[in-house]
Amino acid sequence: MPGMIVAPQPMAVEEGAKVLAAGGNAFDAAVTAAVVQGVTDPHSCGVGGYLVMTSHRAGQSAVGGSPIFDAPAIAGSLVKPDMWKDAILRPNPDGWGYFLKDKVNDNGYQSICVPGMVCGLGEIQRRFCSRSWSDLLQPAIRIADEGWPITSWKATSWKEPAGQPEGSSLQEKLHVTAESKRVWLKPDGSTYEAGEKFRHPDYARTLRRLAERGPDDFYSGELAREIIGDLQKNGAWITAADLAGYKTREAAPTVINYRGYQIVTNQSPHGGPTLAQILKILEADDLRCLGHNSAKYILRVSLAMKAAFADRNRMLGDPDFEPDRVHWMLAPERIAHWRAIIESGKPIDVTRGSTESKNTTQVTVTDRWGNWVSLTHSLGSSSGVITPGLGFMYNNSMINFDPLPGGPNGIAPRKGRSTGMTPTIVYRGGQPVLALGAPGATRIITAVLQVMLNVLDFGMSVSDAVLAPRFDCQGDTIKCQARIPELVCSEVRKQHPIERASKSHGGFALVHAIACDPLTCRLTGAADTGGEGMPLLVD
Repeated sequence: MPGMIVAPQPMAVEEGAKVLAAGGNAFDAAVTAAVVQGVTDPHSCGVGGYLVMTSHRAGQSAVGGSPIFDAPAIAGSLVKPDMWKDAILRPNPDGWGYFLKDKVNDNGYQSICVPGMVCGLGEIQRRFCSRSWSDLLQPAIRIADEGWPITSWKATSWKEPAGQPEGSSLQEKLHVTAESKRVWLKPDGSTYEAGEKFRHPDYARTLRRLAERGPDDFYSGELAREIIGDLQKNGAWITAADLAGYKTREAAPTVINYRGYQIVTNQSPHGGPTLAQILKILEADDLRCLGHNSAKYILRVSLAMKAAFADRNRMLGDPDFEPDRVHWMLAPERIAHWRAIIESGKPIDVTRGSTESKNTTQVTVTDRWGNWVSLTHSLGSSSGVITPGLGFMYNNSMINFDPLPGGPNGIAPRKGRSTGMTPTIVYRGGQPVLALGAPGATRIITAVLQVMLNVLDFGMSVSDAVLAPRFDCQGDTIKCQARIPELVCSEVRKQHPIERASKSHGGFALVHAIACDPLTCRLTGAADTGGEGMPLLVD
């Protein structure tokens, strides 16, 4: 069987494909692509970020036999649970948490959590890769040194305003610190245009140091001392002990059966349990009979989404700090409860969840030996902070916490926060038939869901499944892409508020998927048309 890789950034896809063609495995290709993504997509990912991976290893005998590999961003040990309770301006009307005074949870040093990306990639390389750590970093080092053309996607994103007045645009992120302005803006203060070449020698030097000294340099070496010196001088919550003590996590995946398929996804506090609960709520419905993206279908699936998000927002938090309620959420009694509520037409109260940025990224890979990887990684939307001379941006993951103390996603020292990241693998007869994931905040969950329903329930090809118009419901209003006609929306509106977005493509997470025909072993892949990515088949 050949290999395949798909991701939102074409340069990362090509570098990962080169690794597969040269005999590297899916984990080699995923790590290579992820590091390249961090260089070329500065607000979405990088060594200042975090990751979560769902995988299948060749020869693995049991469905869900590989644990979820998690390198989360965690709060620094200097935070306090109630430190921002008086800074709340208002809830975000888009459903993603709260706006705070001076955007302290969004921009700047106080928005930064302890990064897990380098530790996570280092552990993946040590345990699963066939290539050396240094070799896997070389493509990104070369690209950062030589430069690359700014994509139209990135150039456009720097010109877009913030979604809400209290929110931050990506251009605003570039003005947060003097170093960010120096690195990413032209001398006249303008952003780069599509096609203009950008070189990033500072990032290249940092990656070269990591290649030579290993991942530990980021946490306990000379690089760590530079990082902590800058963070502590500027009021961040992170200490040297937080970096030095950072460790990756492993957890049993969330595994369910759905119409004869086995769904393997990630654990709390990520998106997997919510995806699984929506699927179980819908499993007893004849979705094909309702008609794909019909008014009845949109309403039924939306109410299942709404029910699962009601449980998610009230119950899910870092299982190292909060009770793990996933088994309760997926119990037949809880599923029956929600189905009865939906059938009765009673309202579903979705209490507000945590905030999360949509600037995440994804790489999905399979290789000739039968390894499969779905890797989601992120900076949030970046803090705008770059330590002088190091080149990379840090995450702004403090924005993911609930600033009101007492809830399951409240702030606590060294606690992980909830995310929508949902890397997932679908099995049939014990073999992977679909792997997928996406950037897009909590809309990752609903986008991954719909692509799966399109394939599993409606028999679509993976490309048609990813292309199909999407909708999302996490609160009081169903929101949908403009390609869902007003004729359909007007029927939905008779029973539930619904709004059409201005975008026909994008805005509802960017799913990147690979499917394998279980009879012929033929691979097909799809990159979301809302982005710039592509799949590449490697013989």
